Amino acid sequence: MNHSLKPWNTFGIQRNAHQIVRANNAQQLLDAWQNATENGEPVLILGEGSNVLFLEDFAGTVIVNRIMGIDVEERADSWHLHVGAGENWHQLVQYTLEKGMAGLENLALIPGCAGSSPIQNIGAYGIELKNVCEYVDCIELVTGMAQRLTAEECRFGYRDSIFKHEYQDRYAIVGVGLRLAKAWKPILTYGDLTRFDPATVTPRDVFDSVCHMRMAKLPDPKVNGNAGSFFKNPVISSETAAALLAGWPTAPHYPQPDGSVKLAAGWLIDQCQLKGTSVGGAAVHQQQALVLINQRDATSDDVIKLAHHVRQRVGEKFNVWLEPEVRFIGRTGEVNAVEAIA
Repeated sequence: MNHSLKPWNTFGIQRNAHQIVRANNAQQLLDAWQNATENGEPVLILGEGSNVLFLEDFAGTVIVNRIMGIDVEERADSWHLHVGAGENWHQLVQYTLEKGMAGLENLALIPGCAGSSPIQNIGAYGIELKNVCEYVDCIELVTGMAQRLTAEECRFGYRDSIFKHEYQDRYAIVGVGLRLAKAWKPILTYGDLTRFDPATVTPRDVFDSVCHMRMAKLPDPKVNGNAGSFFKNPVISSETAAALLAGWPTAPHYPQPDGSVKLAAGWLIDQCQLKGTSVGGAAVHQQQALVLINQRDATSDDVIKLAHHVRQRVGEKFNVWLEPEVRFIGRTGEVNAVEAIA
């Protein structure tokens, strides 16, 4: 039980696993999973550990997915990419821009691997993975059968997909298919991007601006361990939103196609004057209230207590109850994050 998970989670939380295996292809991943299962051990498949919080030591095998490779097929109106699940996401964004393929620039500097992107349906600055995803390749862990899911079959929602439900623990993602249209349309709806002229802006302008915005407000995990945005932006009913906006007319809010309204979790936390608040070694980041950081040798208990405090304060002030975006991993696998901090 002495294999440290500290290098394998960007929070930098010190926990151990019974065994850690690096898988460079689908067969190695399958073999590691089946070996552990035959031994009655729990298994966790990790990318870069950028969206997990280890609550305790993991009592089984952690498989680090490092299936690499980027293949590009050019067609008349689009590029079609097949990306190995172990590829670093931001490096993929850089690669596409360098090759003259636009469409991922709003998703720059999102931490993690390509294989994790469909699980969360990652998104930022007006774009979600589902806007560019063509398919997801996975293997059924028990049988080793390969399966390709279309984007529709992935059932993408806000930070949600089939991989958080029926396919969780049963399938491993080995590759992601992306379609980038040649007719590029800039998405300039958020933050500094609204200042650009759609007629003259370039994909590189958008990329540089997104990188600047993220670096200005997000801590470097190498300096202060963190898992990026700790909480989801809450989506509430139009009635609840109307009541909230009556008292807080300047609150950032984004009407959704189904009539619900998305709020900015960072703004809600900020209004509670929680920036810099700490519990043990964990703290709310000074520049971005949405990020909880490992300020100095934080334990997972410190992070949970801090998250509970933030959730309570926001709930009491706004009657909006935040939910973690980060996955909480217990001794034998993922646990309900909301219950853990409630």
